[in-house]
Amino acid sequence: MKIFDNVTEIVRDDMEQTIKKGSKVSIAAACFSMYAYQELKDQLEKVEQFRFIFTSPTFIRERAEKQKREFYIPRLSRETSLYGTEFEIKLRNEMTQRSIAKECAQWISQKAVFKSNVTGENMGGFMTIDDPSEQIAYMPLGGFTTVDIGCERGNNSYNMVNRMEAPFATQYLQLFDSLWNDREKMQDVTDTIIENIATAYNENSPEFIYYIILFHVFSEFLDDISEDVLPNEATGFKQSKIWSMLYDFQRDAVLAIINKLEQYNGCILADSVGLGKTFTALAVIKYYENRNKSVLVLCPKKLAENWNTYKDNYVNNPIASDRLNYDVLFHTDLSRNGGFSNGLDLDRLNWGNYDLVVIDEYEIIGLNLKSQLNQGFRGLVLFLLTLKIADKAIHRRQYAQNRNLSAERGAASLCSASTRHTLPTYISFRRSTELSACVDLHRVPLRHSTHVPVARAA
Repeated sequence: MKIFDNVTEIVRDDMEQTIKKGSKVSIAAACFSMYAYQELKDQLEKVEQFRFIFTSPTFIRERAEKQKREFYIPRLSRETSLYGTEFEIKLRNEMTQRSIAKECAQWISQKAVFKSNVTGENMGGFMTIDDPSEQIAYMPLGGFTTVDIGCERGNNSYNMVNRMEAPFATQYLQLFDSLWNDREKMQDVTDTIIENIATAYNENSPEFIYYIILFHVFSEFLDDISEDVLPNEATGFKQSKIWSMLYDFQRDAVLAIINKLEQYNGCILADSVGLGKTFTALAVIKYYENRNKSVLVLCPKKLAENWNTYKDNYVNNPIASDRLNYDVLFHTDLSRNGGFSNGLDLDRLNWGNYDLVVIDEYEIIGLNLKSQLNQGFRGLVLFLLTLKIADKAIHRRQYAQNRNLSAERGAASLCSASTRHTLPTYISFRRSTELSACVDLHRVPLRHSTHVPVARAA
């Protein structure tokens, strides 16, 4: 057995001597780079057989569920490593990618077969060379890249590779054969590899490249979308009076809010004064009322006349034809135990029967959300917040500094004894600590997420 430190002795140099004409090369690794092929091109062109196993699901036909789709090396990185990894930038900048890709694709079609592990089982990386005169194994081998075979440093503190002869190499070869022939664990991806490498040397129109960019930018977002969380246009809310009065940016906000409400059970709509948060919320209310949902609006007393006007049959109601039927109460009613408020008897009010609660101008008063809404409340919550210029500047600066926000700074949970409501959003105003303080954070662990779904009106 011999050990290569890939500093004074490079494993690539030993492979050049070991791989001979008629050798059978078998590799199990996380990724394959055509630049590693280039380093060993003269030897690999002479081999009788080349077999490669992706140790984690890569280029497979069936898409795994999102929470199971990422492994130690993210799947996207594994697949794009065909054209060179992030540590092979120097090689990619030499502008030889097209010729290398063409030669590699031709070699794969003649000599190589690729398979991928389709299970979630962990598999270590190694390489075997089966020659009539000897059997050699190299391990560990994280990937078949110029970094792993010692040509580039990468970001490794050390990169030790063991070279073993028979009988140890024979055991690795037998292990590879057993994996290779297991149809339940392996899927042939050779054609997919050739197609992907071909994209590096094919001529593509600017339009096609533009669509590819869009796909890679929005692919994760598209994976999250399902019909269950998209607005149902069959409700007819787009034929309503309120919808016809909205600007395009408000309509976009309405659709985004409905999506977040259905997916996360809560959403925050935050923007400056005069950008139409109220009308945007009315369109959301109309959507849910068309679905026979019960809606409650909580607002400051000074705004009660506005909200009452939009639901009553008044001559100054521009959307009277929509016949909205939501209830209106005040922020302070959450701390009251009885009496009448805006025509409603608080003693008999069934708080848990509302399907949607819209809380207007939350930033003015800290609400005790635990008091009434947690008493069997199972509905959705929409917060309307007014941002000042200074608050928006703080939002942009903090968001730019750290996209991976902690839950204490960037998320709030509204929970009850029977359900959990998570509002995964970034709160950019100074009273964010007050919002966290009035929500029961002790009974439910907060959700840490890099996803920041904020519905904005502009």
